[in-house]
Amino acid sequence: MPDSHPPQEDPTVSRGPAALPHAAAPAREELLGGLGAYVDASRPEFERRLAELVGIPGVSADPAHAGDLARTAEHAATLLRDAGLSARIVPTAGYPVVVGEHLAGTGLPTVTIYNHLDVQPADPDEWHTEPFRLAIAGDRYAGRGSTDDKGPALTALQAAQFAVGRGWPVNIRFVWETEEEIGSPNFEAFVRAELPRLATDVVLVSDSIWIAADRPAIDYGLRGLVTFEVTVTTGRNDTHSGLTGGPARNPLAELAGIIAECVDPVTGRVLIPGFADAVAPVTDDELDGFVASGFDVDTFMAAHGLTSLRTTDTREVVRRIMAEPTFEVHGLVGGYTGPGVKTVVPPRATAKLSARLVPHQDPHAVFALVRDFITARHPDAVLELEAAMPPYLGPRTGPYAEAAADAVEYAFGRRPAFVREGGSIGAVLTMNEHLGAPVILTGLSLPSHGYHAPNEHYDWTQTAGGIRMFAHYLAHLTSLTA
Repeated sequence: MPDSHPPQEDPTVSRGPAALPHAAAPAREELLGGLGAYVDASRPEFERRLAELVGIPGVSADPAHAGDLARTAEHAATLLRDAGLSARIVPTAGYPVVVGEHLAGTGLPTVTIYNHLDVQPADPDEWHTEPFRLAIAGDRYAGRGSTDDKGPALTALQAAQFAVGRGWPVNIRFVWETEEEIGSPNFEAFVRAELPRLATDVVLVSDSIWIAADRPAIDYGLRGLVTFEVTVTTGRNDTHSGLTGGPARNPLAELAGIIAECVDPVTGRVLIPGFADAVAPVTDDELDGFVASGFDVDTFMAAHGLTSLRTTDTREVVRRIMAEPTFEVHGLVGGYTGPGVKTVVPPRATAKLSARLVPHQDPHAVFALVRDFITARHPDAVLELEAAMPPYLGPRTGPYAEAAADAVEYAFGRRPAFVREGGSIGAVLTMNEHLGAPVILTGLSLPSHGYHAPNEHYDWTQTAGGIRMFAHYLAHLTSLTA
């Protein structure tokens, strides 16, 4: 297909100076001297801090936990101050943002490190341990929020404490959000209001997952998201199927038909004309990088509890996760759902749907396309947009991305693969748009850690490597003053 997009700057090449001057090797070695001993000695402090944060059930999706989110922010500010940074809690129309800073001086490079401290709900019946009480077993830290995203946040803080305590010439800022798990509804307003105080040279985000435990990965892309509901109403009340079945329209059956017109249930291919017209094809070089991340189909299935896939071809699986749009059905609401079968024809039914989007797809345009496609065939169908988030494509080459790759290799002994994340992080889009600085996703979580799942956990191996990684990146930035 011919490229219909006008020429534009390659977003996968990081912005900033043409080249970052590298610190002389002895200078960097001097800065990082003693880091190994510091990492080992800091383990009890890290575990104490993580236990304290995990013990606060800051579930942003549940208004009953509003007080816990306030406590989370207060305790986070205390942790930042204990590490030698200043801290302030910035109120929003929803839950607060915590900002920590170490300002070493004007004219020095500035790094902003973003994490979120709110968490998903946790059903205690599905956990082997108490979800909001950190359980330490060897190198394993189990608890809600341990890997998403409190553990990585504290990992970065331990590295910053090392730099601050030794007076490194670099400005360090932490931005800790408490609404990420509900789509960051107030984060853009926070950034706009705080913009003069958020100037930065680079943003590091540690809220992503490696593809394989033995191969580090840096994400340079995130899929966008549009979520919506489709409702069909055919009556005012339940009716007896023996009296009305046949002539009566069944909204559940009609919804099933609507969904089947939108997506092939076997292949997963979207059937709506024009849905993928704006999609930028993934290059062979990018696809090679996805595969080089260590992705393994059997491991992927085991990690997510899947018993079968639409395809088991490795390149096709990673292509679909990282570089292709989706159309998913998340729930059907309507009719009788209790034990046995109640033979009624329901008066209405709703389908909860979403589409994950890839670069060049606009979520509002996609929703309009889906709405028009469905209502042209089913005038009684009503579509309601719930949320819309565009995709993100960041740097995978250039000085800031290469500095991240160097830091990962220093910490974990292997050059990272550059991949795209199948999920979405709204705060990344906001920072990319308003801060004018490259956003690098230096995630530390592993597939086995159980993001959003029961028995979520983090581990000391990733913590220790993460402290070394962040410290190396901070040491690299000091070379800008050379």
